[in-house]
Amino acid sequence: MKSHQTTQTMKPATAAKKLGVYLQATPAEFQEGVVSRAELNALQTDPPEWLRELRRNGPHPRPVVAAKLGTSIAGLARGGITEALTTEQIDALKAEQPEWLEKERATQAEVRKEAVRIKEKKAEQAERDAQTGPSHS
Repeated sequence: MKSHQTTQTMKPATAAKKLGVYLQATPAEFQEGVVSRAELNALQTDPPEWLRELRRNGPHPRPVVAAKLGTSIAGLARGGITEALTTEQIDALKAEQPEWLEKERATQAEVRKEAVRIKEKKAEQAERDAQTGPSHS
């Protein structure tokens, strides 16, 4: 008996998200088809020119814009950024340093610090539990 392995495919939106690109900026044949796992791997290991160009100049999806600006997606929305931005637009925002961006970057820095503090606290607690056995409180 032969086992037939089906090819795992994904929607173009999922593939674009995994590639970190804005779906609407991809070629029509990418947007209209399905992407197999093997095709996704090939795009990641040997990106075609259109993919390299998108990654370099955009437009970039909001998660990428947020990362490049050092803020959160919610922070972008609070700053009025709801669409994809090009690298040039992102660089202009960085140079301009609008008040909302400074505020959101500070907020994001606090969020990261708090996440580190919580992680360290949990690690200390786990270490204490390992030494004394779990507490029954």
